[in-house]
Amino acid sequence: MADSLIRGIISRGVGGLYAVRPVFDDRYDGETELLARARGSFRIQNISPLVGDVVTLSPAGEMNEALEVPEDTGAPDSTGRKRRGKKGDVRVDWVISEISGRKNSMIRPPLANLDYLFAVIPTASPEPDLLTVDKLTVIAEDCGIETVIVVNKADLDMDGARKIADVYSLAGYRVFLVSAGSGYGMDELAGFLREITEKQQEKGYVSGAFAGASGAGKSTLMTYLFPELELATGSVSRKTERGRHTTRHVELYRTETGNGSFWLADTPGFSLLDFTRFNFIPTDELPGSFREFADLIGQCRYRKCTHTKEEGCAILEKLSQGGIAGSRHASYVKILEEQRSVPEWKRKQM
Repeated sequence: MADSLIRGIISRGVGGLYAVRPVFDDRYDGETELLARARGSFRIQNISPLVGDVVTLSPAGEMNEALEVPEDTGAPDSTGRKRRGKKGDVRVDWVISEISGRKNSMIRPPLANLDYLFAVIPTASPEPDLLTVDKLTVIAEDCGIETVIVVNKADLDMDGARKIADVYSLAGYRVFLVSAGSGYGMDELAGFLREITEKQQEKGYVSGAFAGASGAGKSTLMTYLFPELELATGSVSRKTERGRHTTRHVELYRTETGNGSFWLADTPGFSLLDFTRFNFIPTDELPGSFREFADLIGQCRYRKCTHTKEEGCAILEKLSQGGIAGSRHASYVKILEEQRSVPEWKRKQM
């Protein structure tokens, strides 16, 4: 029976079907995808498989049944080939019988076990939105995801790019100044990807996502770093300065980086942040999600210090001495206000 079980990673899910890469099984090559559906008991337990989940597949057996594949979803058939064109029925040979423990998970985009978040900030066109980036860092810290700051389009305004880099270097983040258009700094970023991939091969894989405001150049960066993926990129509208992206669902792509595999998550949901709909972070825990605040928590004069205006606040003292960037503290105050505005009944549902 054990020989019939397969462990793999969910690479995408469409219409109740899941494509699973059996990367932990020597019987399959790295390009194989198996089509599976979730065990019925997961629904009773209110559990939904997520892209990025490490799962165990069991043969469908007598439960094997024909399911309709939605038109143009690209869902694979039971042999692993992608099915495109007219919608129809396909035999599902596998059932997801177990979901391994998750390192982390997110509501939107629905994604699990992410290792790295590459927060992309445009130097110009559109103007950099540091609040959006700071929200991403908060979410990543709360989920145990390592954030890397990528300042893109640096060649458009090098002085501005360096100022942004100083903000996040001061906060303790790894920062790269790049231009996916000209290639500036891209070799260094590619080298970093090889480095983290080789270091984490004991885990079996390492995953990452590029995120940021629309128009920041995420798709262009990914296409430059992973040309084999041929990801679609959209131009920035001159009127709205908002990028256009055609991706409609989360998908993991396996890429070869150095001596290992890097799993790239194409995640349109990271461009559309609605902070109060993400994992809710209690207001008293929010300071801990700003890593430059962490070593000062508990050192303020008042036990319930909000770190916004109180006398004797250790964080405000560090801010006044230049140890915290003004934009980062302003983002903290803004996020705190947003969290406080969430009604109590809604907090209990999060």
